[in-house]
Amino acid sequence: MRTCALLLALLAGLACLPARADEIAAAKKRWAESPHGPLLERILPPAFEARELPERASPGAQLALRYCVQCHNLPNPAMHHAAKWPGIVERMVLRMKGRGNLGVLMADMMAGVKAPSAEETATLVVYLQKHAQSPLDPLRYPEVFQPSGEAFRLACNQCHVLPDPQRYSAAEWRAVVARMQRNMQWMNRVVGSQPLPGEPQLRVEEINAFLERYARK
Repeated sequence: MRTCALLLALLAGLACLPARADEIAAAKKRWAESPHGPLLERILPPAFEARELPERASPGAQLALRYCVQCHNLPNPAMHHAAKWPGIVERMVLRMKGRGNLGVLMADMMAGVKAPSAEETATLVVYLQKHAQSPLDPLRYPEVFQPSGEAFRLACNQCHVLPDPQRYSAAEWRAVVARMQRNMQWMNRVVGSQPLPGEPQLRVEEINAFLERYARK
């Protein structure tokens, strides 16, 4: 019986995926028609897709697809570490209710946007925390504070906590670093495309070399 229940739950979740895709399309249509659209769309880079969500048929993943994409591109749960997600979700829910930091303008921006219930919010937070970024332990990786770890430290600290190199294999890290480079270009962070004297540069090969030394085997 338990196996049948799990199978039914999985099938139900998969059946929701086309609906979620429709909601993403509807959100982008709303951005295109809204005077606030360009601002909302620029909040997060369009680098993470629904098919990449961990446990994508789970209630938490479905809630992310239902609510988060109303205002910006889909967030990756690994964008932040677990301790940071509750505060971020709380702030986003207030904004969805039109009570964010822009006063009357926020209410206008959120017209037509639905906010999750308290129960849904709790489920979403648990999901995001479960798949959140695993922070690097500096005691385990002292090299991060040495010259050979500087490129990794400076680049990754721009957007989130330093990730644990054991999260991925060396090959997986190369793909992740390439995606992060595209994200930094989108977010106007240091990418080293035009070297300037005294300005930090994105040294991708040094970052990959550091991660490969400690990557999951």
